[in-house]
Amino acid sequence: MNPFLQKLHPYPFERQRALLAGAVPPQDLAPISLSIGEPRHAPPEFVLRKLIDSLQGLGSYPQTAGIAALRAAIAAWLTRRFHLPAGSLNPDTMVLPVNGTREALFAFAQCIIDPDRGTDPPAVVMPNPFYQIYEGAALLAGAEPCFMANMGTSGAGTAPDCWLPDLSSVPDALWRRCQLLYLCSPGNPTGAVASIDYLRQALALADRYDFVIAADECYSEIFMDESRPPAGLLQAALAAGHTAYERCMVFHSLSKRSSVPGLRSGFVAGDPGLIAAFLLYRTYHGCAMPLPTQMASVEAWNDDQHVIDNRVLYRRKFEQVLPILRNVMPVEAPQAGFYLWPEVGAHAGSDTSDGAGSGLGDDERFTRELFERKHVTVLPGSYLARATPQGNPGRGRVRISLVATPDECVEAALRIRDYMMDR
Repeated sequence: MNPFLQKLHPYPFERQRALLAGAVPPQDLAPISLSIGEPRHAPPEFVLRKLIDSLQGLGSYPQTAGIAALRAAIAAWLTRRFHLPAGSLNPDTMVLPVNGTREALFAFAQCIIDPDRGTDPPAVVMPNPFYQIYEGAALLAGAEPCFMANMGTSGAGTAPDCWLPDLSSVPDALWRRCQLLYLCSPGNPTGAVASIDYLRQALALADRYDFVIAADECYSEIFMDESRPPAGLLQAALAAGHTAYERCMVFHSLSKRSSVPGLRSGFVAGDPGLIAAFLLYRTYHGCAMPLPTQMASVEAWNDDQHVIDNRVLYRRKFEQVLPILRNVMPVEAPQAGFYLWPEVGAHAGSDTSDGAGSGLGDDERFTRELFERKHVTVLPGSYLARATPQGNPGRGRVRISLVATPDECVEAALRIRDYMMDR
């Protein structure tokens, strides 16, 4: 048995199930789940039609590199979305389809980490709070996951950028051990967005200390201001003179962008040397994307209007929900993404217990009581972060995913308001 498996933490939703075990919600209220970041908007009909029309492709083994039409569609989308120079992204050497960002973010660390490089144990640096796949990927690659402080907690920033990881908080000795830096912008669960200057700072560190940046950008297409889309690492790379996107790998998915999480379709793009190594790894890993999925994905990446329509629906939900919740808790719209990240405890961080008994933290107590009294499910923020000498940055907060229908989101907000008023 791989000994690194013993180092894995329980996944947040396993902890949530344990927390809610034995809780009995009111049966006269329909359940509303706002805990999982699973988009539930209607998938685009033209994507579904293409998927159905391409089912004959199941009769052939797909190639790991994907079909040329898909790589070309991805490169064209990246070029227009992030204002890259025409021809700067070679679809044959700089793009690789993957089965969603989750498996790619995990597999990439297995490909990149070299346990024999240097005399010190390899490190993977990541945000805190963070997408738990980063930590698991680091552990199973034989590296040490290391968590950055946030700009707000280190005194280096104010809202809305206070939840960006503070690159300057990482000591020189840790950067020297770092082989991979995970960044997530827009952030999960905080919604914080990294600027071009921030990303260039990360690239300068990568050049200085010889590590790779894995930029998880799967929420990049859900943002509040149509005139200010989030920047991407490839943009920053070109601005920093990395004309071949050296040390850069970006991860994108159709799950959030096009509301097709079950399609399991995404891509990685960037440094051709990294792409070649990852393609070799994936050829042996056996994870080629089925041809019908590729054909449907071409249609999705070639169309931007359905993505604009998707953003309108998310904005409408924020506009309806926030006025209700602001009456009972400090909460603001994120810069991007579909999560709310409110404080819910008067003494957040005062209790370090992770159990589901009398020692519940404020975010755990809120989650369990909200389920018991109002049949609404959210996720404790402490489950999305790790304790550091400065505390667990998620404690006393919850993640609320506005993925349900607008009516369900409004109903959930009303129930949360009522629960808070009755506490």
